[in-house]
Amino acid sequence: MSHTSKQFTIDTSKPVAVTGATGYIAGVLVQQLLEQGVTIHASVRDPSKKDHLQYLQNLGEKNPGTIKFFKADLLEEGSFAKCFDGCEIVFHTASPFQLSVDDPQKDLIEPAVKGTKNVLNTVNNTPSVKRVVLTSSIAAIYTDSSESKNNPLNEETWNRTASLKYKPYNLSKTLAEQVAWEMAGSQTQWKLATINPSMVLGPGARFHPSSTSFKMMKSLGDGSMKACPNNGFGVVDVREVATAHIAAAYIPDAKGRHILNAENTGFYEIAKALRSHFPKYPIPSYKMPKTLLWLIGPTMAGTSRKEISNNCEVIPNFDHTKSVQELGIKYRPVAKTAEDMFQQLVDEGVVGKK
Repeated sequence: MSHTSKQFTIDTSKPVAVTGATGYIAGVLVQQLLEQGVTIHASVRDPSKKDHLQYLQNLGEKNPGTIKFFKADLLEEGSFAKCFDGCEIVFHTASPFQLSVDDPQKDLIEPAVKGTKNVLNTVNNTPSVKRVVLTSSIAAIYTDSSESKNNPLNEETWNRTASLKYKPYNLSKTLAEQVAWEMAGSQTQWKLATINPSMVLGPGARFHPSSTSFKMMKSLGDGSMKACPNNGFGVVDVREVATAHIAAAYIPDAKGRHILNAENTGFYEIAKALRSHFPKYPIPSYKMPKTLLWLIGPTMAGTSRKEISNNCEVIPNFDHTKSVQELGIKYRPVAKTAEDMFQQLVDEGVVGKK
C-alpha cells in the first residue's frame, strides 16, 4: 500500500464492514480497500438513496473489490447485524463531527457513545469478527494546544479537560473511545485498535459539503475568511488516515491507540502554502491579532475567550512515533495535502477566483 513502509497481507477472501460509509474518512478508506480487491459491507442510513451512494458505487465498478450496501443506524440496536455477518474486520468510522451543536448531550454524546456500544454489542454477537478498528480522534487525547507546552502528547495521554460546556465534541470522542476499550477488555473474541487523527484534510472520494474539514478549507478560499485566526493544530492527510486503518486491521501485532499527525501547524501556514499555488483566489494573507480575536471571537465566531487563550498563537505538539514504527505510515507534507484538497474544491466549482 502507498504511504506505509510495512509489508502485510490483505486477506480478500473475507468481507470487511465499514460503518458510516458515506463519511469523509470512510470514503477514502472504501476506495483504498476496493483498490486492494476487498469485498466491503458498507453501512448507510438509507440504501434506497441511489444518487447519494453513486460515487461509492462508481468506485466499486472501477476497482477489483466489491461494495454492498446495508441499512443501519447508530441508535437502532441490532441494525448492524446483517452488515457485519461473515466479516472478519469491522472499521467503525461512523460518529458525528460537529463542533457547534444546539444540544451537546443529544447531538454529540449520545450518538457517539450509544452508537459505539450498539456497534460493539453487534460485534460480540457476530462470531466471524476478529478485529475492530475504531476511528477515534486526537480530541480523545487533548482539549487545548496549551496542554502540550511542556511534553509532547502521545498515546498514553487521555483528555481530562473537555466537558459538556467546553469542547463537547472532544468529550464525545473521549467517552466513545473509553467505552470501546472497556468493551474490548471484557471479551476475547476480537482485538481493538484505534486511530486518533488530528485535523484531517486532503481530497475526499467526493466533495463533502457538510464536513467540518471541507467547510474550513472552503472558508480559506471563498473570501469569507478575511484574516487567519492564528490557532495552532495538527494536520494529517485523509489518505494516510485511511492507510492507517487498513494497516491496523491487517498487521497481526498492531494494537492500542495510534496518533495520526503529519505536522503541527495552523491556519496561517496552510493559507500561505495555498497562496503560492493558487494566487488568483481570495486566500487570506495576514493573521488576525490575538487581541482582535479576543474581542470579536465570542460574538462573531462563537469561540469562547478561554478557547482563544489556550489555542491562539499556541502550536500543539503531538508525537506520531508509534504510527510510524508500528503501522509504517509515511506522512506527506501538509502543504501538499492542502493543495490537493483545494484543487478538489476548484475542480468542483466550490471556490472561485477573485
